[in-house]
Order: sequence, then structure tokens, then C-alpha cells
Amino acid sequence: MESRQDCPENAEAPRYHGGNTDVARRLFPDAARPWIDLSTGINPVPYPVGTIPSSAWCTLPEQSAVAALEAAAGAAYGANPLAQVVAAPGTQALIQWLPLVFPARRVGILGFTYGEHEACWRAAGAEVTTVTTLADLAGFDTGVVVNPNNPDGRTIAPDDLVAMAGILARRGGRLIVDESFTDVAGQSASVVPRFPAGGALILRSFGKAFGLAGLRLGFALAPAADCLRLRRAIGPWAVSGPAIEIGRRALMDKAWLAETIVRLHHDAQRLDTLLRSAGFAVVGGTPLFRLGSHRQAAAIFQHLGRSGILARPFPENPAWLRFGIPGEPVAWSRLEAALRTIDLPSPAAAGSPGIPPTARP
Repeated sequence: MESRQDCPENAEAPRYHGGNTDVARRLFPDAARPWIDLSTGINPVPYPVGTIPSSAWCTLPEQSAVAALEAAAGAAYGANPLAQVVAAPGTQALIQWLPLVFPARRVGILGFTYGEHEACWRAAGAEVTTVTTLADLAGFDTGVVVNPNNPDGRTIAPDDLVAMAGILARRGGRLIVDESFTDVAGQSASVVPRFPAGGALILRSFGKAFGLAGLRLGFALAPAADCLRLRRAIGPWAVSGPAIEIGRRALMDKAWLAETIVRLHHDAQRLDTLLRSAGFAVVGGTPLFRLGSHRQAAAIFQHLGRSGILARPFPENPAWLRFGIPGEPVAWSRLEAALRTIDLPSPAAAGSPGIPPTARP
């Protein structure tokens, strides 16, 4: 929950993201400890890393190791022969590279969605428009769709996305599909197995589903020529040796991911029940996060903060709070207790959640 007062006056104000417990500690200095961070959509039960060979730490990554990681990602995502894979140090890094590698004058983004897409294209000089339907993207040089969407979990049928990619390709354009939350939705929700001959670039996140966000690993899937341009921009040794080793191992572990998906679906239903019992309407989400609506969401955000629980507010819609999935039993117990003991003020006195008005999901 960064705000302008949290950075030097001559610096650009940072965009708000979940996961910033440093600022939460300043907002709620007397909150219960330890903090329970539910403001992100990251699997709270991470993949068991195991032993990492010393060579992963001590030597520069070899191209053969990167190729093995990318092959594992392609197999895990069901890539067809038309798509190649590029490994990168996180999906966020790819989002920042794309406007520089594939510049566009007019960019349409299916919103409301993850704000870094808009911010990065604007920073590169593009004219960015937020649209409300997939069909609206047809007239742009580049279209961006987050699928499933963050924060409401909206989904677009893969066949419809492939069709839009074809429309843009015929005009020399490109559709970027951010599938950061698709691992837990299954391959039927992904464009990757239906990858078109051109006009599409798909982003996949590793850290969210595997609970290893700090590893910083993500992938782009695109036609060979686009992948070559990305590789040249990213440069050599962009992905660390430990990330290559852990990522390859995890992506090949289909049994672990299958069990994780079952658990996350169960836990998402459990969280929905908790939120409804506290008066929320559950308006969307994925198995990694749930979006609740409450007319006094700002007051609930403050109450949870004082209880040492960080949720994700949205200044664009003050009635929304997004909740990640709790992990340990104590996290579930503390959230349940906090939601059960909410003492709401009158709506006029509830105030705002104390986050900057320029925040984005």
C-alpha cells in the first residue's frame, strides 16, 4: 500500500500492489503479529523446493538448462508446435519489456484489470484505451486481455481469443493474453493449446500457482520470430540457476499441481463461506483469490488491518476487497475470528481504506 508520502517528492508515485506489508505495518503499528498477507493471489502452500545443487548457485546458467526449462514449460502448458517458449525473470518483467520490443501506437486493454499493463504501455508512449468487450479490441494495434482476469476472475473463451488474435494479425497487430492465473484453471481455459499461427503472445506466471513468487520466473509463448526478438531484449543469463532448476522440476511434477488444484478449489469455497457469513457478496475470483463486495468494505479493511490481516482494497470500487487464500490453520482461525468480530461504524463515518487514489490491482 504505497502512497506518495512513502517515496521522495521528486520521484514518480509508485503504483499500488498487494503484498506490501511494510506499509501495512506503518498504517497499523499496533496490529497483531505476525501479519497474515491475504492481499495477493499466491498459493500459500509452496512447492517443496528440496535440495538445489551447488552448481545452480555458483556457475552461469547454461543455454541447455534454459532450453530444458522452456521445454518443461511448453509441455506443462500444452503448447502446440506453433508456439515457442521464452523464460524470463517473472511475468512482470515481460509486461515491462513488451512495449519496448513490440511497440504499438494504439493499445486497447480489456478492463478493469491489472494496472501494470496500462502503465507500461503508457510509459512507452502508447495511446491506451480501456474497453469493456473483447470485440472492442479489433480496432487497435495491440490488444491486452488478462484471462482469468485480476481482480474479478472474468474469463473469455479461448476460441474467442484465438479469433480476436486472427483479426488483429490480419491488420499487422497482436493480442497479448496474460494467463498468470490459468495454471489453477486447467488447460481448457488456456489459449496455449490452440495457439494460432500469428498475432498472439501469451504470458504465464510460475510463482503464483507454485507459491514461489520470490523466485521470479515467468514465460512468454509466441511465434518463433517474436520469441527471437524477446530473447535478444532479455539478454543472456536473465533467469537464475536456482530458478531454472526449481522451475523445471516443479513444472514436470503433474501430480503435485493436480493435488494443489483440488485443495485450492476446496479452500476457495471455504473462503467464500467465511466472506458471506460476514455479509460480503462474492462477486468473482479464481481458486487463488476471491473478490468480495460490501458497502462498508473500507471499515472492514481497517478492522482487518488492526487484526494484522492485510486484504486488497480498490479505490476504483470502494465496495471491493480481494482476499487471497489463507494457508496455515492459524491463518484461517485468525481470519474467521476477525470477520466474526467486525463492529461496523455508520456508513458516513467509515471513511476510506487509506490507500492512494491512483492505485491499481
